[in-house]
Amino acid sequence: MTPAFKTIGTLALLTAALPVNLAITATALIRNPRREPPPNENPLTVLISGGKMTKALQLARSFHAEGHRVVLVEQAKYRFTGHRFSRAVAAFHTVPPPRDPGYAQALLDIVRREKVDVYVPVCSPAASYYDALAAPLLKPYCEVIHADADLVRQLDDKHAFIELAASLGLPVPDSHRITAPQQVTDFDFTARPGPYVLKSIAYDPVHRLDLTPLPRPTPADTAEFVHSKPISPENPWIMQAYVEGQEYCTHSTVREGRITVFCCCESSAFQVNYADVDQPEIRQWVEKFAGALKLTGQISFDFMLDRTGTVHPIECNPRTHSAVTMFYDHPGLARAYLDRDGPVIDRPTPDSRPTYWTYHELWRMLSHPAAARTRLAVIRNGKDAIFDRNDPLPFLLVHHLQIPSLLLHNLRLGKPWIRIDFNIGKLVEPAGD
Repeated sequence: MTPAFKTIGTLALLTAALPVNLAITATALIRNPRREPPPNENPLTVLISGGKMTKALQLARSFHAEGHRVVLVEQAKYRFTGHRFSRAVAAFHTVPPPRDPGYAQALLDIVRREKVDVYVPVCSPAASYYDALAAPLLKPYCEVIHADADLVRQLDDKHAFIELAASLGLPVPDSHRITAPQQVTDFDFTARPGPYVLKSIAYDPVHRLDLTPLPRPTPADTAEFVHSKPISPENPWIMQAYVEGQEYCTHSTVREGRITVFCCCESSAFQVNYADVDQPEIRQWVEKFAGALKLTGQISFDFMLDRTGTVHPIECNPRTHSAVTMFYDHPGLARAYLDRDGPVIDRPTPDSRPTYWTYHELWRMLSHPAAARTRLAVIRNGKDAIFDRNDPLPFLLVHHLQIPSLLLHNLRLGKPWIRIDFNIGKLVEPAGD
């Protein structure tokens, strides 16, 4: 299928869904007129980045519900994000891409213009380091809930993170930094039972889902596989022992080593469903790690829990996790984020439902009709992470402005894309962000 045909077909499917979405949105707007939240004795102006992503929308809604003023930012590529039209967003600004030399100054200009009290970065993988670099420029004017640049770089590096966790006495899987394919072909796989997997240390939206076990059936197969990866001293990878067990993902908001927000979910390679689970061993691992580092910021982990109950960290991402969408109805989330002596929230409310993205579920039903009953059960028992009857415009405009604008951009340029991520609000592209 050519990129143009794929894009045109996708636009046609989105257009077919538009009348239903329009009807749902119009009904919600009529039945739920705008209401201002109760006044807050100490209202803050909160700057949130990553405006294209659902997790940014959720934080905006939670902060707004507690009487705070929310300013949303995103780079110009995503200026048509549907979230800018949320009732929770008081102002929206565009900024240069994070690697742009003017990124930090653009944030500072917004902080000063909007009189921001707190900056909560909702980072893409490409942005977390640059938000940390910007923090010293912003801190004279507002609080920044983010780790420092050296620690962010260390945590973002899958191998450096494993070494750091091991230095704190925490269990970790056997891991090796790979800077050349020859290191893998020369590796003695017989010295340790069980397979290894190879992962890019830098964020790679294409290769990140390839967890092919190593070694392959023959040395030639192993060599062919490894040489197909863009491994180099400038682009190192990690080879890590594969741990059998259940995979979990977590989100934590931490202040000076104290966890104020925590949640844990079963995980998968392409995660667009979140249901809370209670895993005390994982919570204890995160507490030890964050406490030892006196960490401040938002931090996410991927873990494997083996059959013996041992926790094995797989990687760390020093940024907000989409699992935070599970707190959509939690009245204490804003205080847990913004108040230094706020409550500790380590589970969603008892009445909350697992979160999902409707258009992902619809695509799964279209592409795998045999799974339709399962996907319908997900919709029936869960909560769409974007749709809110009191704030319906983002649901309409993410799917029928934000994503179509990105598709049309790629169509004009003839650029290929792999899939749509409605959660992150982008097209997954080769060498994308």
